[in-house]
Amino acid sequence: MVTRPDESLARIPGPWTHRSVHAGNGMFHIAEAGEGPLVLLLHGFPQFWWTWRRQLVSLPEAGYRAVAVDLRGYGASDKPPRGYDLPTIAGNIAGLVRALGETCAIVIGHDWGGLVAWTMAAMDPKVVRRLVTVSAPHPLRLRQAMLTEPFGQLKASGHLLGFQLPLLPERRLTKNGAARVGRMLEAWSGPEWPQEDVSRTYQDVFRIPTVAHCALEYHRWFMRSQIRPDGRRYRRLMRAELEMPTLQVHGALDTCTLPRTAQGSSRYVAAPYRWRLIEGAGHFPHEERPEQFDEELLNWLRDPEPDR
Repeated sequence: MVTRPDESLARIPGPWTHRSVHAGNGMFHIAEAGEGPLVLLLHGFPQFWWTWRRQLVSLPEAGYRAVAVDLRGYGASDKPPRGYDLPTIAGNIAGLVRALGETCAIVIGHDWGGLVAWTMAAMDPKVVRRLVTVSAPHPLRLRQAMLTEPFGQLKASGHLLGFQLPLLPERRLTKNGAARVGRMLEAWSGPEWPQEDVSRTYQDVFRIPTVAHCALEYHRWFMRSQIRPDGRRYRRLMRAELEMPTLQVHGALDTCTLPRTAQGSSRYVAAPYRWRLIEGAGHFPHEERPEQFDEELLNWLRDPEPDR
């Protein structure tokens, strides 16, 4: 008999504590460790909070309270039928900061988590003390690159276009033990990552019922909103110049979100801004090159004037 994966798979033990926190109109599963200033860690696709397992060790050692979140629809967080647009998710995560007893946080987001972080910074800037985006261009820069570079970022984002079909993408992602999830991780990363056990963990958790559908709803909203009034409202919102120090980290070998796409994001930041390219890493630099990533991150966090 084949057993169906359940949310317990997402509660991986380690030097952290698991709990669920109510924020906005849903429950978010978090893994937290350490004491000090709050650092909120937001994962991307097709992953879950566990992508930050190394930072859940390094950040507490450096004196921070690290909280890694399962975004809505992922892992052990709520999986409602709607609410996967970036403004709604960003508003919920801002509410999560307050639910954790803080007025603001250092927000670090990878991939879709990075798009959520950019959106939080524009929507509710008082909640974002500092901003770190990993493999995540500013949403307006991503849109521009997809429109103007058909053989560049648009080609690299071909999976996003394919996800617009109903039902079929979910089936393709989850069949054969979510083998396609493993293939995407390997295709988007640099050499020698992921290891088989890492890939299997992501594949297993992605097979939790409705996770695949919820994860794809992010992609569907992003594309379909481009021609709808909610998309126009979102783009107006995102034109705001950001006033918090910002670090942007990218892997030099990223074939999913091209480095040149991400580099154009600095035009939306009026505050001190720093760009760091990690050689030898693809789309997941915090996992592929964790020592180098942590060095860049912690040096920037320690810098009172991070303007270079």
